[in-house]
Amino acid sequence: MKPLNKTKIEWSSNFAYAIGLLVTDGNLSKDGRHIDLTSGDREQLENFLKCLNSKNKICFKHSGSNKKHLRVQLGDVNFYKFLLSIGLMPNKTKIIGEVKIPKKYFFDFLRGHLDGDGSFYSYWDPRWKSSYMFYTTFLSASKKHILWLQKMIFNRLKIKGRINKSANSSVYQLRFAKAESVKILRKIYYKNSVICLSRKKLKIQKALSIVNIKL
Repeated sequence: MKPLNKTKIEWSSNFAYAIGLLVTDGNLSKDGRHIDLTSGDREQLENFLKCLNSKNKICFKHSGSNKKHLRVQLGDVNFYKFLLSIGLMPNKTKIIGEVKIPKKYFFDFLRGHLDGDGSFYSYWDPRWKSSYMFYTTFLSASKKHILWLQKMIFNRLKIKGRINKSANSSVYQLRFAKAESVKILRKIYYKNSVICLSRKKLKIQKALSIVNIKL
């Protein structure tokens, strides 16, 4: 039986963003067909469906702790094979490495990565008067993937950030402070209309406005 080609595979800003979400929060089943994206944020899943021009519905997924999570599931053999070809795989969390993203769309992919598993936080540093700190952080349980991400960002912006991993955590953090953070964020949000998690972008804008920085 010929596989159904349900997802249009064509690189664009939105398509690259959706791949970023799948790299962080997505899961490929072992059956060679199903792709799952789980999120606690409905807007995240709505954005994902919009990016892929998919009519699939958002439903609930029950975890072992009897908690409900929102998710989207796609059954698409051709898209599944495509994801394998660019570097995704089942049980990818600790083994994923490079993801083959066209250079033109890398920062769209990175925006999806940030919205999926990344974070932005800011605070007044009590050690110095009027010192306002903020950081943009990308996360992965795969050291190979976080090193690849660092390399790709350095190749484009000539900034390295810092990779760390606490002793009681299985997750690596690639963290960029202040000036480096602004460079990345301006590339990620290169125009107002880019698809993104609105609450995260608003949080970033509010924090940067404190020190009179605009995206």
